[in-house]
Amino acid sequence: MRQAIGVVMLVLSWACSATAHVTSTGLATLDVDGGKLLYRITVVATEVDDQGGRLLAEAAGGDRAAAERVAGFPRDYARFSIADEPCQPGRISIRGSSAGEDKVVLEMAVSCPKSAGTLAIRDDWPEVLGAHFQTVLSVRVPQRASVEFAFLEDRRDATLDLAAAADTGWASFVAMGVEHIIGGADHLLFLVALLALARGLWQTVKIVTAFTVAHSVTLSLASLGLVDIPARIVEPLIAASIVWVAVENLVAPAGVGRRWLIAAIFGLVHGLGFASALTELDLSRQALVRALIGFNVGVELGQLAFVAAVMAPLIWASRAGHLPRLPQVLSVIAAAAGAVWLVERLVAA
Repeated sequence: MRQAIGVVMLVLSWACSATAHVTSTGLATLDVDGGKLLYRITVVATEVDDQGGRLLAEAAGGDRAAAERVAGFPRDYARFSIADEPCQPGRISIRGSSAGEDKVVLEMAVSCPKSAGTLAIRDDWPEVLGAHFQTVLSVRVPQRASVEFAFLEDRRDATLDLAAAADTGWASFVAMGVEHIIGGADHLLFLVALLALARGLWQTVKIVTAFTVAHSVTLSLASLGLVDIPARIVEPLIAASIVWVAVENLVAPAGVGRRWLIAAIFGLVHGLGFASALTELDLSRQALVRALIGFNVGVELGQLAFVAAVMAPLIWASRAGHLPRLPQVLSVIAAAAGAVWLVERLVAA
């Protein structure tokens, strides 16, 4: 059981030292018209690696030297071939978002010697935009439904038969959801704070179910565009929720009986945070529904795996004669980390 306790402490140590929401997502589209391709990717410059983000912002702002460097990015980090024949990059344009949201749009025309066969795609954007950058690509072929691919840290290649019926790419979004929750240190620390005082299976099930239902509701509403709350409001609220629950563990531990209600209330906020990975995708309604289902399933799978790994050692350690003060120690750690994130996000907002 010492190993189990070690797992809990290792996870918390990582969570407190990691930057919350280390994953940033770029939306890409690829329009296929025979041997002519048009590739477009939209990146929020402030959410990616510092150097890469600065270059993108400077290029979009008209800095010629930065624009020359950034123009090479699509050529080097987005490559295509059809029927094993490499495609050649052509004209590249760079522009900023008219909405003033730090978005940078890169567009590249691509010419391929062949127009039929298997389209192969290689995405290497993490090499310049940070190890945790991921791309969601929507491939659009005339007279066919779009196909979506999520390029993750360990999945940089994709293929599409231009003649055959296409897979929907649903599984890619499941993997994306798992990575998003596992890479979201703030969400995981909130779960630890929620469950630190939980005792028994039924209490744990109530808390996890309330949190799951609540964040699924707001994730769906926000992703479908029915709710729109800016990240500058949502992200500080997520950090504040960690502080609230952790402090409540310390000053009002008897409140654990209503913890499921707290989980539901703050779950609504966390769902808006999850939605940030999908709201920028600009997918068709049909494609967005597929992405939403897959992403939500992935988030829940990642969450359940984390809860399963953490709860057993927490319950054991809290018994008399073991480590009965462990919940309080974890709550102090969670409150401190949440306070740091809250200050950082308020300053950044």
